[in-house]
Amino acid sequence: MQTPAVPDLAHTRTRPVHWLATATAMAAVVAAAGLLQPEAATASQAGGPPETATVALAPDPATVELPLKCVGAKILVTEKASGDLDGDGSPETVAVARCDAGMGTPPNAVYVLTQGGDAGARVVATLLETTEAMNVNGLALSDGTITAKLFGYSSPDVPRSNPDRQENVKWQWKGGKFVRTTQPGALRM
Repeated sequence: MQTPAVPDLAHTRTRPVHWLATATAMAAVVAAAGLLQPEAATASQAGGPPETATVALAPDPATVELPLKCVGAKILVTEKASGDLDGDGSPETVAVARCDAGMGTPPNAVYVLTQGGDAGARVVATLLETTEAMNVNGLALSDGTITAKLFGYSSPDVPRSNPDRQENVKWQWKGGKFVRTTQPGALRM
């Protein structure tokens, strides 16, 4: 049996330079898509001049001094979500923050931020203190309800790589304050 004569095609073998070229091209496409934004939407009645809607911006945690004491380290915001939590028509931001210790994962704090008029954004509530020694994962905000999964340790003897406490919690604005409840199915070891 005779083997067909097929030329050795060098371009059919992938090399690191091919992957680098592909990654560079994809990065350029993503960057270009980020720069191209549609114009602001306008609404008007037939025959009337266009009107633009004014939308309140959610507070940015980077513009607020969070009440977290990080001696010799900076504050790191690890998660955030924005929405109207108290039904006043203005969005609030929920920020999960911790000290940026460089090693390990220090406990988280959870803050609610609101726009403070001329004073700028400010912290209006603390939902989780670092003294509770919990870490937050999966922060979400929907229909005025904040949900998160909390992980922690029952004692200092538990290895930091294996949290043995887990709680699925939610916070809702009720009676002028945020009320925390543990959702069914949460583990508390």
